[in-house]
Amino acid sequence: MDSFDDTALALTRFGVGQPVSRMEDPILLRGKGSYTDDQNLSGQAHAVMVRSKIAHGILKGIDGTEAAKMPGVLAILTYADLEAAGFGPMKCAMNIPQRDGSPMKTPPRHSLAKDRVRYVGEAVACVVAETAVQAKDAAEVVELDIEELPAVTTPAQALAAGAPQIHDEAPGNLALDFHYGDAEAVKKAFAAAAHVTRLDIVSNRIVVNPMEPRSAIGNVENGRWVLRVGCQGVMGLRGGLARDVLNTTPDKVRVLTGNVGGSFGMKSQVYPEYGPLLLAAKKLGRPVKWTDERSESFLSDHHGRDHQRVAELALDKDGRFLAVRLSGTGNAGAYIYPPMPATTNAVKNLIDVYATPAMEVNSKVVFTNTTPLAAYRGAGRPEGNYYMERLIDTAAREMGIDRAELRRRNHIKPGAMPYKAPSGMNYDSGEFTTVLDKALVAADWDGFEKRKAESARSGKLRGRGIGQYLEVTGPPSKEYGGIRFEADGSITMLSGTLDYGQGHATPFAQVLGEKLGIPVPRFRLLQGDSDQLEVGGGTGGSKSALVASQAFLEAGDKLIEQGRQIAAHVLEAAVVDIEFHRGRFVIAGTDRGITILELAEKLRKGLTLPPDIPQSLDVSHISDNPPFSFPNGCHVAEVEIDSDTGTIEVVRYFMVNDFGTVINPMLVAGQAHGGVVQGIGQALMECARYDEQGQPITGSYMDYALPRATDAPGFSVENHSVPCKTNRLGVKGCGEAGCAGALPSVVNAVVDALSPYGVKHIDMPVTPEKVWRLLNGER
Repeated sequence: MDSFDDTALALTRFGVGQPVSRMEDPILLRGKGSYTDDQNLSGQAHAVMVRSKIAHGILKGIDGTEAAKMPGVLAILTYADLEAAGFGPMKCAMNIPQRDGSPMKTPPRHSLAKDRVRYVGEAVACVVAETAVQAKDAAEVVELDIEELPAVTTPAQALAAGAPQIHDEAPGNLALDFHYGDAEAVKKAFAAAAHVTRLDIVSNRIVVNPMEPRSAIGNVENGRWVLRVGCQGVMGLRGGLARDVLNTTPDKVRVLTGNVGGSFGMKSQVYPEYGPLLLAAKKLGRPVKWTDERSESFLSDHHGRDHQRVAELALDKDGRFLAVRLSGTGNAGAYIYPPMPATTNAVKNLIDVYATPAMEVNSKVVFTNTTPLAAYRGAGRPEGNYYMERLIDTAAREMGIDRAELRRRNHIKPGAMPYKAPSGMNYDSGEFTTVLDKALVAADWDGFEKRKAESARSGKLRGRGIGQYLEVTGPPSKEYGGIRFEADGSITMLSGTLDYGQGHATPFAQVLGEKLGIPVPRFRLLQGDSDQLEVGGGTGGSKSALVASQAFLEAGDKLIEQGRQIAAHVLEAAVVDIEFHRGRFVIAGTDRGITILELAEKLRKGLTLPPDIPQSLDVSHISDNPPFSFPNGCHVAEVEIDSDTGTIEVVRYFMVNDFGTVINPMLVAGQAHGGVVQGIGQALMECARYDEQGQPITGSYMDYALPRATDAPGFSVENHSVPCKTNRLGVKGCGEAGCAGALPSVVNAVVDALSPYGVKHIDMPVTPEKVWRLLNGER
């Protein structure tokens, strides 16, 4: 580490704004990471879940007699075992009022099915054996007696008269009848409008598919429940386990998380497998491990998206927006989970970057016999932007107004900041027209016709699309910022966020290193042990950099104040005379001083301090998070379509993003790339489907298409940074923005390419078959 102790050089190379490589990459690339399935405890047994093969039915019996006789089998757990142990059901952490003010319907979800199964893949029993193979063999022998009932897989089916009832607690299968906005103002705006654009629009169901399948190890250690699991925040998961499943207090539970290979929102919840693993570990007196197989994860992992909307935009004769209205349904699946599906986030994000005086959102969240829906990268934020951007392109074509000009005409202007949107959000900053214009220049918008002619000579259609977006980051909460000086000279940063691929350690160290004048390589990051944290909001909603930087900057303030008092004692000076600059405490007006690292070394060697001053440089700090931030940007996509086959290729892609202060531009670009590819996947190929009996027909990669490297275009990424005014560092968040810009830009480009055939809209995923049929039907 000594080679990095030149502070000036270190801050130049590793400070905020520098493209510092991720600390963890050398470890992960050498296969030295520690994911949950890499971990094995002494004496551990293995579990496999018995899952329903029927989408809806009465569970009349479970026969594990023959399975229990098989080699290596140690236990077979059912709901009765969980009930006898006092375990409770999982519960939805949200409770949004219905339109009439009554509570939403939140039926309990038991870890193992109690008396009914409600989707294919629902866990019914847990088989534990000496090896995973033995557990799997035995699980296949467990017999389930299920009286099959009719199933519904779409909100339209579930809301129909006479539809099968999925939960007694939710009559008519309605979980939530949601309304937001000034209905009367919107009605008047539409009545006075010179033009109304209306679209029936779908956000297709997504299987999340992180690189690492879910895995967990349950154990009882020193009388406490211990779960080793990949998740998005150990404190939130600990709280949910303790409160709902284990019926105990959080101090009786410990959650440990190592490396996590992706999540995108999906691993944030308490899952049904965790309770049986912990109970089995207690009963057997040994650890019990479970790891999902990929085909199983298609059934058991929460899905994303799945909304059906009618989107409407009212405009005056000059194309000024008067009001926007969104109505429709969201498919919750068999059980309810935040964000249900994306109702409140649709409200927050629908206005986008446009001055729209009035808005209204009507949404029915509906139970169906499908895998439950939960968060997926953006969790309603990309959809809100997608609906608005599709409306704008359609309105521009219908009114004969240039699509870029229609956007400029309606942008919220910088002089209007802070801007109170009808969504209730208070935008603090943004230069939306500048961002649009920069993106059009970067994409060579004016040179498009030449490229279109070149495509035509090759027998291909070419289209271009704009996708502006504005996202509302995750809601404020408390966050932890701890700093601990270790015996080996390293410094541990403690945070209640959790890295599941983002690369937190490096930007957090850049922020704290610049604050304290300490080289980045000195820092280590600890997030995955609930015993070492006090609070934690986890990672989600594009807010980790925002909340962690705030917490660490405040913790840094405390460290400096503690250091001033200790340095005053060491330097034999008054505290008021001690100044701090770039890692060094100095007596004002002299060159006498001591660095933080030198002070830490003295403390490690046993420096004796007076009892009335801090005894350590270590800091444990809880920060009140700053309010929402509003990352925004503009993406421009170009596509080519083979008119003979319907095959679509994204051939050019440009983005200009306003993420406020950019801590690490290399990591920000990587987040943008990943989000865009996932957006391309949803726009062009991904969709989870069910047959009439509720059987999934896209249950593997043979049937469910994911984007590959060959589907990704070359990316141009530019930052136009307008610092956020509501947090100390000015950051805005970037994790979900790629999806938000990709969905509208790609679909708008496809519709543009198909417009000569009279196409005004086409729903995602825009598959080659769909395009081929459309083109041939037109012909």
